[in-house]
Amino acid sequence: MANDDQEFYASIPIFDSFAEVAKPSRYRALPDDWVVGFSDIVGSTKAIAQGRYKAINMVGAGVIAAVANALGRRPFPSVFGGDGASFAVSAADAPLAADALEAMATFAREELQIELRIATIPVAAIRAAGRDVRVARFAASPYCAYAMFAGGGLAWFEAQAKAGAYALAPAAPGSRPDLSDLSCRWATAPAAHGTILSLIVVPRGDDISFAALVEEIVEMALAAKDGGRPITLASLTTTWPGQAIALETAASATTAPPGQSRLKLRLAASAKFALGFIFHTFKLKAGNFDAVAYASDVAANADFRKFDDGLRMTLDCSPEFADAIEARLRAADDIAAYGAFRQSNALLTCFVPSITDRGHVHFVDGAGGGYAMAAQAMKARLSQGRESPSAG
Repeated sequence: MANDDQEFYASIPIFDSFAEVAKPSRYRALPDDWVVGFSDIVGSTKAIAQGRYKAINMVGAGVIAAVANALGRRPFPSVFGGDGASFAVSAADAPLAADALEAMATFAREELQIELRIATIPVAAIRAAGRDVRVARFAASPYCAYAMFAGGGLAWFEAQAKAGAYALAPAAPGSRPDLSDLSCRWATAPAAHGTILSLIVVPRGDDISFAALVEEIVEMALAAKDGGRPITLASLTTTWPGQAIALETAASATTAPPGQSRLKLRLAASAKFALGFIFHTFKLKAGNFDAVAYASDVAANADFRKFDDGLRMTLDCSPEFADAIEARLRAADDIAAYGAFRQSNALLTCFVPSITDRGHVHFVDGAGGGYAMAAQAMKARLSQGRESPSAG
């Protein structure tokens, strides 16, 4: 039975048109005994003001990488939220996932001076509170699919966790998760069409009306130049990434032999970056690896749009297009609440277990604060307006 539960997510059909992301028929209810995990960074706004958003994204993506490595890379549903992440695992996998989450909180605190709030809850407890957790799989490319969540359960659990419920304590001092294959070597990607728009749209209560609004906003985005895609083959560049090297050094230390010097780890991370820079710049091939094909897959696999009880998108668009989307959302104030944030670059954090397996995953956010700042903007709008949006 445990094995059947572990295979549940892999058995969900995949859809490839993001316009269908709000259709209930695409989603499957998680089993009652599955466990949902949540993480977010405490005080992310301050860290953003200090220019540490790459580190914030590294921690958010690191939660997913830590759980993936703990589960032996078995598929499981997860969603990257910029300054945190959510996921769900089978009952059999829940202890390993909790250990990884707790170790990640200790790593973030000790290595990066970032406080990571972590919590877990059984799906049955979410349903007892009148919410649900349903999951779909969206194909970003023929090789890479991402989880989408609906049912209101994730949003409800996030509010509970931020209030202190269902909290997990960090692991013992010195504990570390396995962050193998987590990296952030690409330079920030400049907006090709004027601005990088980070957008969050959440429901106020009417599921049918909200689904129709989501479909409309997604269709608007798909009609934008290049479909609003912020990561393209042309935008993927490499410059010497001082902060990225430091972050990758910290991540690689989680699996290094005891006593391994940080200088040696930093040199190894620098050498990997230099090798990648050479291959990308000169479009080289070696064995089964083709630098151009790899970069094309990075762009195709990027998770610049997602649904986790609300719509999140990071779009490369004109200021006028961003104005039009915001105007439409203001007009739909009775249906949805939204937050938007504009910046000049997009940011990429990568989890690449194999450079020759084309299913590598790439988490996208705005480089100036992205989803975290869009969430702040939404809170500010709500504080000036009416009731909070629905979590169901």
